[in-house]
Amino acid sequence: EPIQERFFRPHFLQAPGDLTVQEGKLCRMDCKGLPTPDLSWQLNGRPIRPDSSHKMLVRENGVHSLIIEPVTARDAGIYTCIASNRAGENKFSLELIVAAKEVHKAPVFIEKLQNTGVTEGFPVRLECRISGEPSPQIFWKKENESLTYNTDRVSMHQDNYGYICLLIQGATKEDAGWYTVSAKNEAGIVSCTARLDVYTQWQQPPQTTKPKKVRPSASRYAALCDQGLDIKAAFQPEANPVHLTMQSGLVESDDL
Repeated sequence: EPIQERFFRPHFLQAPGDLTVQEGKLCRMDCKGLPTPDLSWQLNGRPIRPDSSHKMLVRENGVHSLIIEPVTARDAGIYTCIASNRAGENKFSLELIVAAKEVHKAPVFIEKLQNTGVTEGFPVRLECRISGEPSPQIFWKKENESLTYNTDRVSMHQDNYGYICLLIQGATKEDAGWYTVSAKNEAGIVSCTARLDVYTQWQQPPQTTKPKKVRPSASRYAALCDQGLDIKAAFQPEANPVHLTMQSGLVESDDL
């Protein structure tokens, strides 16, 4: 071997090609040269010094390794390995590409499902919006029954902006019930439930009545009664509420 080193410059029996490594992971570059050379590494033409995240090892079988852990964006670039002995030197180069670290975010609802009512025979959409990294899987259930495939009448949709939709064409009374949508990825799972009511043609969805506006009145009794308060608790025992009831509150109507 000393004779070989004297007359033959190193040549590589083993050398890595270009690498792509995810940020935060381990990168290992192995090479082997004969006759047994001294190795040095460069990144973009600058020498690499061993430190806490860059280690240079030599195994008994003559394989040299450059180990980087954890890999960061600063480690990306062109690596050159230079092998030298008394007869000369040889080298090879490769490119290390550092891929962005995968972000894991548990799914969250940006917009939740809302309770919905629809007249029988009309279409209805149950909609929500979800975010998460990576993009979560979506699951629908009606009561305790999973909705696993689309039909001509009931179909599930989602887009690249996180909008999720369950579309029912021609709602029937059997479609009424509780619907649950769940989103799942590696970071977690989240669910949301809402009620769908289906009305017959002659039924009307419940409507909230418009509250009356009461003008201020000199009668404390009239104002308190309109608020549903106990008149006995509002006055002293010696007061006579009979006289006070004569002054009723004036009701303001939007029709006037």
